[in-house]
Amino acid sequence: MPEQQPLGLPVHRTAAWSFGSAAEYRDVLGGLQPGYSYSRVDNPTADAFAQGVAALEGAHVDGEVVGQPFASGMAAISTVLMALTRAGAHVVAPWEVYGGTYGLLTTVLERFGVATTFVDLADLDAVRAAIRPETTVLWGETLANPTMSVADLPALSAIARDAGLTFVVDSTFASPAVVRPLEHGVDLVVHSATKYIGGHSDVTGGVAVGRPDVLSRVRHDRIDLGGSLAPDEAYLLHRGLATLPLRVTRHCSSALAVATALADHPVVERIDYPGLPGHRDHDLAVKLFDEGRFGGVVTITPRGGRDAGLALCDRLRLVMRATSLGGTHSVVSHVASTTHRQFDDAALAAAGIGPAAVRLSVGLEDPEDLVADLAQALDPL
Repeated sequence: MPEQQPLGLPVHRTAAWSFGSAAEYRDVLGGLQPGYSYSRVDNPTADAFAQGVAALEGAHVDGEVVGQPFASGMAAISTVLMALTRAGAHVVAPWEVYGGTYGLLTTVLERFGVATTFVDLADLDAVRAAIRPETTVLWGETLANPTMSVADLPALSAIARDAGLTFVVDSTFASPAVVRPLEHGVDLVVHSATKYIGGHSDVTGGVAVGRPDVLSRVRHDRIDLGGSLAPDEAYLLHRGLATLPLRVTRHCSSALAVATALADHPVVERIDYPGLPGHRDHDLAVKLFDEGRFGGVVTITPRGGRDAGLALCDRLRLVMRATSLGGTHSVVSHVASTTHRQFDDAALAAAGIGPAAVRLSVGLEDPEDLVADLAQALDPL
């Protein structure tokens, strides 16, 4: 191997490693000495990616911050929740939670005896009232999907700390280029790295970062559950870290331009974007987020109900109809029929999601072109 350090991350495309002796094999696999044995357990490329995210999230945190890589955001979320709960445990989560997380809590974990109470996280008294003796996890989203509500991270961290809970935040919609929840007292941060961290709509992955004592439990369950990140995907995700601040800055500035241009459109009933002064959580966003960065997602609710939302999606020419977000191209989803299809009408209403809501992930195109495309799509509605 050359002594010089490569500028690009090496890809360790191997399922297993060989050992000089049976004793070395035993000790590495048993955690008695450092090393690698099997890529489902650990892989150097995947570890480099996870530690890169941990370095960003823990940039201004006292104490060590470590990361665990996963094959998808849902693999990270499910493993974290399984590691922090047991039969009879209880979770407090926001109504406006990602549909995949909602489905996990209300179907999979519920089958195994884990109960969930959904609340409005902005109502701190309601959060406190929802906590039970058996509660182990307070779950939040830095920027809620798709209402773009902002979690009061310091206040919620204090509540979790006083109750002895682990406070976990899904920060996918923000990324560490907008805010780093660990700086505000959060115990564990998860990301669907498929989104802004990868940034190019060409890779799937997830990551969880936080204190070593919490992540050690998550790592054990990751190994047993098998949702480990492959080395080629880890390479692509690690590459995305280098351009993350540049891309997110453009996403955020263009999203603000789009939200501002459409805020007073006569066909638009509601715009959800915390960069707008009229958003409920604008002042909190200014306090918590890096200057000028309010996320790259704008949720547009046109007048006319579900059919109007579907029609808005269909009339767009530049913006594409596609799942996921955080990539170079702008994409839309009709929320009630896609990302939050697990929600019935009552759950949608409780989460503050209208039946016409359309989630727009603003890409890297010229914002004037995006505004023009949205305007022509809205005009006939």
